[in-house]
Amino acid sequence: MSIPFIDLKAQFAELEPEIRTGIDRVFAHGQFIMGPEVCELESELARFAGVEHVVTCSSGTDALLMPLLAYGVGPGDAVFTSPFTFIATAEVISLLGATPVFVDIDARTFNLDPEKLAEAVEKALAAGKLTPRGVITVDLFGLPADHDSIAPIAEAHDLFVLEDAAQSVGAEYKGRKAGSLGHVAATSFFPAKPLGCYGDGGAVFTDDSKLADSLRSIRVHGQGTDKYNNVRIGINGRLDTMQAAILLPKLKAFPGELAARQRVAGRYDAGLGNVVEVPFVPEGCSSAWAQYSVLSDSREKIQSALKQAGVPTAVYYPKPLHMQSAYAHLGQRKGSFPVSESASQRIFSLPMHPYLDEETQRTIIDTVTTAVSSDNGAESAIS
Repeated sequence: MSIPFIDLKAQFAELEPEIRTGIDRVFAHGQFIMGPEVCELESELARFAGVEHVVTCSSGTDALLMPLLAYGVGPGDAVFTSPFTFIATAEVISLLGATPVFVDIDARTFNLDPEKLAEAVEKALAAGKLTPRGVITVDLFGLPADHDSIAPIAEAHDLFVLEDAAQSVGAEYKGRKAGSLGHVAATSFFPAKPLGCYGDGGAVFTDDSKLADSLRSIRVHGQGTDKYNNVRIGINGRLDTMQAAILLPKLKAFPGELAARQRVAGRYDAGLGNVVEVPFVPEGCSSAWAQYSVLSDSREKIQSALKQAGVPTAVYYPKPLHMQSAYAHLGQRKGSFPVSESASQRIFSLPMHPYLDEETQRTIIDTVTTAVSSDNGAESAIS
């Protein structure tokens, strides 16, 4: 038996008529760049997330980069973020010549620890070498960061808050949708995301009309009144019309898929709660379940047993950013961010998607349970 980690084939089979109709419509009108489906998608995403403006773009990385360009982030600036995330979050800071200042995570949510953020900002101010400009929160694995605690810190120091919602579109935080929690938010439509297209794509969310206008200019080479009037430095960051056409039926089906993800997560919680450390979701919040990630000291044994059973797993993330060669110049080392480092040694993710049936999930749960029991039995025999 081979079980998919994310079942895009099952999703396509479910939505194939609508997706093919949308693609055919694009072929018929021939507006492959900035066609009508792009505008329609932006309107629907804004309605879904409860924000005034959505500006689509060519990738999740560009969705992070564009707001930093709009805010004028550059050399000498400090932008605070998590070391326990994909490199794109910090990469965009570095691309502009600014400095990512890492802040350790909360041990239960894996998101930015607000208390440590406050300490990091004060430390940067006291050092006087960098100018604190903003915070990029990361809604890891689909769970929104603690924005109610982060916002006052940012406000006290006049920092913008860029919500990295690459994994969390569809999640909720105290009655608000992911994508609406900071001054601006970025998401990714990479195929493996909860809401994904069939290539690269992204979007930026904001209630700030002036910022939205800047973002629309930046995504088309800093365009002003026309494409040969450039008022700022920008990028080629447009979302292909074809991807917008694919995303529209997926967005329509998305609420049902989110409910299915919740059911899958609930079955994992019930079956594995006494076997491994299952994800923590604070009261008043919901996760989009981009991944279902658990912690165990028996990670390697469990992964090996799952592999033998035809069950794929993944580790997000095996090496925190401060330990990556790309950031060696920051002078941080093992022990600098102990919570992130501990998580990286114990975490692994199980198959998670809306089409994961109960029987298959029971196989996964039973395999994990048996592996842990076997490992505990071996330890008892040794002791």
